[in-house]
Amino acid sequence: MSLPSAPSQNPVNFTVGTLHYTRAGLLRVVFWMLVADFALQLMQQLPIALVPLQMRWVSASDALIGFLTGSLPAFLGMFLNPFVGVQSDRHRAPLGRRRPFLLWATPAIVFSFFGLGFAKPVAEWFAATWQLASVPAFTIGWIAGCMLVFVVANTYILQVYQFLFVDVIPLPVMGKFIGFYRAIGALGTFAFHYFLFGMAETHMTTIYVVSALLFACTFFLLVWQVPEGDYPPPPEKIAGPIWNHAASYFRECFGHVFFWKVYAMSFFFWSALVPLWAFVVFFGTKPGGGLEGYAPTIGLNLQEFGKIRGWGSLLSVPVFFAVGPLIDKFHPLRVCMVGLVVTTLAFLGCFAFAHSPLSFTICWLVLMMAVAVYMGGVGALFPRLMDRAKYGQFASANQIFGFSGVVMAPVICGWMIAALRDYRYVFLWCACCSVLCCVACILVFLHWKKLGGDKDFTPIETQ
Repeated sequence: MSLPSAPSQNPVNFTVGTLHYTRAGLLRVVFWMLVADFALQLMQQLPIALVPLQMRWVSASDALIGFLTGSLPAFLGMFLNPFVGVQSDRHRAPLGRRRPFLLWATPAIVFSFFGLGFAKPVAEWFAATWQLASVPAFTIGWIAGCMLVFVVANTYILQVYQFLFVDVIPLPVMGKFIGFYRAIGALGTFAFHYFLFGMAETHMTTIYVVSALLFACTFFLLVWQVPEGDYPPPPEKIAGPIWNHAASYFRECFGHVFFWKVYAMSFFFWSALVPLWAFVVFFGTKPGGGLEGYAPTIGLNLQEFGKIRGWGSLLSVPVFFAVGPLIDKFHPLRVCMVGLVVTTLAFLGCFAFAHSPLSFTICWLVLMMAVAVYMGGVGALFPRLMDRAKYGQFASANQIFGFSGVVMAPVICGWMIAALRDYRYVFLWCACCSVLCCVACILVFLHWKKLGGDKDFTPIETQ
């Protein structure tokens, strides 16, 4: 990781809040953050990639799969994220304001993964014992319950982890850190799809159990090894009933049109990406083509499809490394605009040209590299645009918009696919949403220029 140099007679110092690092100290913090990121991204793949398969194996519909794996988590996240953001910003404890939540939520993640891994035998036991419904019905109900536990715990884990790196990573090297963060995450995604996804039919339980234990170990190490600094006392709590707190939250987070433009980027981008994750497996493999009346799919088996997705993640790694320095040099907004243009073209290329295993592989690899450009830029964008003192609060407001898209998009896209009976149209849906995200990004850029741009922009302060 390339870091700014300093006079040789003094140790290299980096500061964020009350934390002061030498070069070695900063690299140590970055190392543990990235180790946890590898496990985090591996963990994120399980409900995205495996739960749709588990649901399909018990004959769940496309709309139900989209609801359970996309809309339901997003709907719950819309209500949980503001609470998590404000709660984390205001929390003060010996471990800091972020790490306690990581410590408390990790066991719940482990429990939910064990539940998902043993969904089939648990459902068979319930069906045999209670005889109130069939094994498929009990399986769907059990998976839904485990997903509910996962979503609540994952909301804390995913949000607070991202708040933590804003609190412990200095802004001058944030772009480089985001490049490494995205690259390591892509390696976690590669490891899952290349080595584990193809074994889903025969080793589902083992995949869940091993992943849960790996995640628990790495996040406990993160809490132990990454210290937080001191924070100023939180502002006084707002007196009165709960709607006074809600009014203050909405006034601060939505009281400026600039914020709405930033939030719109999340809405449209996640409206594109989540349906892709939910349905591309059925386009690339045999399950979609096996449905009566559906257009033919690529017809890969799960192992072949998993390796293609794995290679897509691996090819994202050099893109993330290349994007990091560009973010620090040219600003994340410019990188985001470039990323959205190439991502839109890649979605259209998948729709038009992916007709065989070879053409699908080429189109998918190009798409993953294009998405990596945007993901690298947007990861460093929010710390540049929002007030750090209330970072969690603003990040949660941004997630409300992102989750709004996730709530609606998978179900609507599922209905569209069911009506057209062709999984190929998921790429056209994604391209349309990507165009709208690009428009929102351009509007943010123009407003950012009016507010000072490269030289004079400072985050908008709210009261």
